[in-house]
Amino acid sequence: MKHEIKVCMGSSCFARGNMNNLEYVENYIKNNNLDAEIDLIGAHCQNLCESGPHIFIDGKNFDEVTEEKLQKILEELQ
Repeated sequence: MKHEIKVCMGSSCFARGNMNNLEYVENYIKNNNLDAEIDLIGAHCQNLCESGPHIFIDGKNFDEVTEEKLQKILEELQ
């Protein structure tokens, strides 16, 4: 099954950490040769700014995402 990772690129989420989270996901995909298994896309503001930054994986919303939290989430996908 191919996974979809959607990173909110709204100004609030981007400023709160999704700039770094996006880079982390890109490097994770590259370093683990997951290009064929993961679609990484950006999303417009999801109007959930208060609990950002947000990342959506296979339609599930993860809020207040940090690199540490993201690492655990991505490891569970494999």
